[in-house]
Amino acid sequence: MPNASLHSLHIHPLKSVRGHAPREAAVEPWGLAGDRRWVLVDTSGKVVTQRQYPGLALTAAAIPDGDSLRMSAPGRAPLTVPVPDAAGTTTVNIFGDKVEAVLAEDAAHRWWSAHLDADVRLAHLDDPATRRPVDPAYAKPGETVSFADGYPLLLTTLSSLDALNSLIAQGDHCDEGPLPMNRFRPNVVVDGTPPWAEDDWSRIAIGEVTFRITKKSGRCVVTTTNQTTAERGKEPLRTLARHRRFGDQLCFGTNLVPETTGTLRIGDAITILE
Repeated sequence: MPNASLHSLHIHPLKSVRGHAPREAAVEPWGLAGDRRWVLVDTSGKVVTQRQYPGLALTAAAIPDGDSLRMSAPGRAPLTVPVPDAAGTTTVNIFGDKVEAVLAEDAAHRWWSAHLDADVRLAHLDDPATRRPVDPAYAKPGETVSFADGYPLLLTTLSSLDALNSLIAQGDHCDEGPLPMNRFRPNVVVDGTPPWAEDDWSRIAIGEVTFRITKKSGRCVVTTTNQTTAERGKEPLRTLARHRRFGDQLCFGTNLVPETTGTLRIGDAITILE
């Protein structure tokens, strides 16, 4: 695929809220630099996402520098909090994984609790190199991941989205389409490939960085949440259930583990290695 290229990059500093789309991004062993290093948790330490609070789609987080997180939400004054000192950790439960993280300052907890009308805390992953291993069924020894759902990076393609939207247009809930790519919250979006070509990849290079493909990405209810209005519908899960069911998962996109580090840039060539 000589014309395949990197179309866009997406970094979400705080899991389940809006992020930003830079022109370039550094690849670390556990994902894009700054991606999903922060997370919200409830009083038991369980991760809070758009699954429970679809309104998180309307909030945003940015990293103005390497030592702070700036948060904003409709109707609230923005708040910037520093990366907390790693003086002590708390246990975060992310989909059954028990991960040690560091709580942010109390102002962040108050800000988010008031916004969600729930008792929540903001936590930071201080040491992504050691805290959370990738699923051993798909990982090599020592591979780790941030607070992403399970793998360091998620890749999607424009052609597969077009194909999915064509299927949605033929279904019972055609009025919900076409869906934008932000429903799937990817890290890297690729242009210039045939639809669903990513299903057959084992290793790829994006510019100077190589990646191993681990598995197709199973999708959840977050994909049915309009990222502009926070309203929920039936798509794409209804159509994925009909056309993209693999075992017990409804799949769109594929998961990557970096084999090398480096910098990704918009327009980088995509090379299929295996």
